[in-house]
Amino acid sequence: MKRTPLFERHTSDGASMKEFRGWDMPLWYPSGAVAEHRAVIAHAGLFDTSHMSVVEIKGPGAFNLLQKCFTRDLRACVGGRKDPLIPGRSAFGAYLNEAGWVVDDTVVYQIDSQVYVSIVNAGMGETIASHLIGHADGEQVEVTDLTGRVGKIDLQGPASAKILMKVLDNPLQVLQDMEYFAFKGHFAGEEPYARTFLTDGTPILLSRTGYTGEFGFEMLASPDRLPGVWHMLLELGRDLGLVPCGLAARDSLRAGAVLPLSQQDIGPWPFVNHPWPYALPYNADKSAFTKTFVGDDALKNSENAEFTYAMVGFDPRKVSIHDPARVMDEEGREIGLVLTCVADMAIGLHGGRIYGMTGPDRPRDFTPKGLMCGFVKVKIPLAPGRTVELRDEKRSIKAVIVEDVRPNRTARLPMSEML
Repeated sequence: MKRTPLFERHTSDGASMKEFRGWDMPLWYPSGAVAEHRAVIAHAGLFDTSHMSVVEIKGPGAFNLLQKCFTRDLRACVGGRKDPLIPGRSAFGAYLNEAGWVVDDTVVYQIDSQVYVSIVNAGMGETIASHLIGHADGEQVEVTDLTGRVGKIDLQGPASAKILMKVLDNPLQVLQDMEYFAFKGHFAGEEPYARTFLTDGTPILLSRTGYTGEFGFEMLASPDRLPGVWHMLLELGRDLGLVPCGLAARDSLRAGAVLPLSQQDIGPWPFVNHPWPYALPYNADKSAFTKTFVGDDALKNSENAEFTYAMVGFDPRKVSIHDPARVMDEEGREIGLVLTCVADMAIGLHGGRIYGMTGPDRPRDFTPKGLMCGFVKVKIPLAPGRTVELRDEKRSIKAVIVEDVRPNRTARLPMSEML
């Protein structure tokens, strides 16, 4: 198995380690996944995400190649106004094959007019680099898999900006007015790129993004600097409630935020009829796409494609997706499969409504007991509020189709409020 630069720190701190896509990763720390999940909601959590891959696309043909392969329209993908992607901004989307199936999802960063960085999942750097090169068609572009040459840490939770104020050189200059899906700096710290440094001199790319649904940041840096950065963040963030977090909390947080896991919630089936339409270049009335791209014809003609929905249960009980778990309708007919099933332990039901543990409108003395949530893929359309039954080899539980799960998420709150 591969190990990240932080492996020794994880084991010395007592993390329970587990294989994940070829990497030896922390599943949780001694405090447990529930405590880590709730820390990100109330304070902050630190995640080692160096198992993820970085792919660089640069040259005069970089824009055209991404327009062809990336599902977002780079001319209209930033913010609610759908402004063009510009240096210092990023966008979430996917790479598809000709059948319209997901090769992998990604966040694409524009470094400058001819340089882009694509963050993809563990073990996918070489695959995505080959996919892009295979569609270059004579474009003047260089695609490089930087796997192993760039380290990555995610700082997530409402206290994240306050923690960064302690470790950034010129923190107000860096953080002030930083919008959601904006970034500053570069992991190499080289000219002509704008440079952002930590107080120990580490150059970083600091991005206001993440995989939890909560306010936070992702940091890219040289792997050899990562152990020092990890230690500094935990030491200076301890008084603000910062804790190290593993894969289990990452999984439950992203599911409660209705965010997909590649090759589990999205994968070898048409990338349509799902909760993430913003990842496709639809026009205003969603009657057509605003550009042509790899897989678009297959999506346009996917009349029999299955439907993916977010769902939530009535308590923390789960079914196992490895049985596999089936989805049944009210008449007991099998209509699909469960893709993800976890428990978001920061939410609970009160009076038939979901509340979060820190929500400003939560009832007095409300204590969340947790709710099962995740995604199902079914053969028929289901309206929000529809009840289904999830069944594995051991149990059967009820769930409701929903458009959203955890309320009062903080990811999009203005920087001024978080500082």
